[in-house]
Amino acid sequence: MTQIKKLKSSTLELKNVYSLAGIAMLLALRIVLGIFANGTLPFFGNNVKISGAFLPIAITGAMYGCVPAALVGALGDILSFIINPVGAAYFPGFTISGLLTGFIYGMAFYKNNVTAKRVIIAWLINTFTVETFLAAFWLFYLYGAKSGDSYHVYLITRFISQAVKCIPEILLILGVGKLSAKVHMPQNLRKHSA
Repeated sequence: MTQIKKLKSSTLELKNVYSLAGIAMLLALRIVLGIFANGTLPFFGNNVKISGAFLPIAITGAMYGCVPAALVGALGDILSFIINPVGAAYFPGFTISGLLTGFIYGMAFYKNNVTAKRVIIAWLINTFTVETFLAAFWLFYLYGAKSGDSYHVYLITRFISQAVKCIPEILLILGVGKLSAKVHMPQNLRKHSA
């Protein structure tokens, strides 16, 4: 399946009532994990934050495609902030990051078997583009000018964070992604809801 067909097919998932129910549940899970599962590893200080919020986004990508996964990533960030505002004010940069993460995972996993190779490639693309370079830019934009730190300080911190989380995140996406890719709605339900 070409990438354009994946994009069209994942958009059509939003017209299906059963898909919308599943997407809504994964969005709720994303919000809960984003709010309550955000801790730091004690030996890395505040540099490495642990959160399972990436997992529902990846599952949405595997089950419903890039458009729903992008929505879960973006809406999850907005709703998490509304429910539990942390910090000074809402910053849309992290919403863009959530949207991009969902899009990347959706394009990699939708309508394909979630294989180790696909998970590693998608994780690396997301890590370098979104979680490292873009996140470092957002943090530099928010805090760098006030503190006098350079962009490179934030970039190094993001590299350390992603290196520590590499293996656990890849294994979680692979394990849960394989299970979620096997969940299929019966064809008769899919036809009646479209």
